[in-house]
Amino acid sequence: MDKLVLLILGMTVVTYLPRLIPLALLSNLKLPTFLKRILGFIPYAALSALIFPAILSSTSSTESAVFGGSIAVILAYFNTNLFLVVCSGIGGVLIWDLALNNLFL
Repeated sequence: MDKLVLLILGMTVVTYLPRLIPLALLSNLKLPTFLKRILGFIPYAALSALIFPAILSSTSSTESAVFGGSIAVILAYFNTNLFLVVCSGIGGVLIWDLALNNLFL
């Protein structure tokens, strides 16, 4: 049990220090406006790189995934509520799949 507690404490220190050190050392650093603007886009780029492949592989057909993802992107562009964006994307996939199944049955 003591080894488990030491392991958890060690992992806490190892994950916390890389976040704390830059924050403590660079907190007084003044960045140029251009660099601040570029750094502001990093969360969006990282989320896009994580979410886009997951959207394409989330359903059995790529077409339905692209349709649902397109609906979600359009609604997100207009600053719609996140819950509505997600539900509309899922609904778009459902509508696409139902439309194809009814056409080809």
